[in-house]
Amino acid sequence: MRTNHEIDYRIFGEEMQCVEIELDPQETVIAEAGAFMYKDQSIQMQTVFGDGSNDSGGFMGKLMGAGKRLLTGESLFMTTYTQNGGGKARVAFASPYPGKIIPLDLQEMGGKVVCQKDAFLCAAKGVSVGIEWQRKLGTGLFGGEGFIMQKLEGDGLAFVHAGGHIIERTLQPGEVLHIDTGCVVAYTKDIDFDIQMIGGIRNTIFGGEGVFFAVLRGPGKVWLQTLPISRLASRIIQYAPQTGSRREEGGLLGGLGNLLDGDGR
Repeated sequence: MRTNHEIDYRIFGEEMQCVEIELDPQETVIAEAGAFMYKDQSIQMQTVFGDGSNDSGGFMGKLMGAGKRLLTGESLFMTTYTQNGGGKARVAFASPYPGKIIPLDLQEMGGKVVCQKDAFLCAAKGVSVGIEWQRKLGTGLFGGEGFIMQKLEGDGLAFVHAGGHIIERTLQPGEVLHIDTGCVVAYTKDIDFDIQMIGGIRNTIFGGEGVFFAVLRGPGKVWLQTLPISRLASRIIQYAPQTGSRREEGGLLGGLGNLLDGDGR
């Protein structure tokens, strides 16, 4: 039997998805601040320290849970949504940028999944959202996510979000996968995560893929994203207007366009 709340869900959309959670009376779901989309009237919102999974730990336990979230760059607070009426009610949470929502049944995954520190979207009450320290110095310094990642623990449903399309790989014992560090979304607890320098001076200087890639060794499951938010942000910055003038798309034509629309300087 599960110790976390049991929830049902549906995922809507393709590129900009949302997940709708169905709650029975007194069932609760927790979510990141800013993820809320809509809810039925009988569902009550409440802001709590941390993830609400350590209610019996007193104030200090809640404070420590919130402090761990602060280390991952998240807010000290999370929001709980509880169905206080009779019958079923629904609440929905939306993804923050184009991509996919990944449902994770922690009971089927050994009770723990490690993920990017900004990937968590929502989960059944009882799921603990903590921190995962990278034990290896090289992984922490060059692994793309620093020393700290998020860990989701429990036996309930949790939902994470990632950019672009999602690839799920199941690695056999000893099987190794080399991945761009920004494309790793999540992996199960038995996966060994390390980093490795890209070999060859030409690959390092002219390859355009960075100096390191992630090395994941099975057994376990790995979830990968085709569009890391850092990659998307760098492209937006690249084409954003700078010092008051717009990005030129093509030499003379771009300059002529600026003159025609009154933006020539």
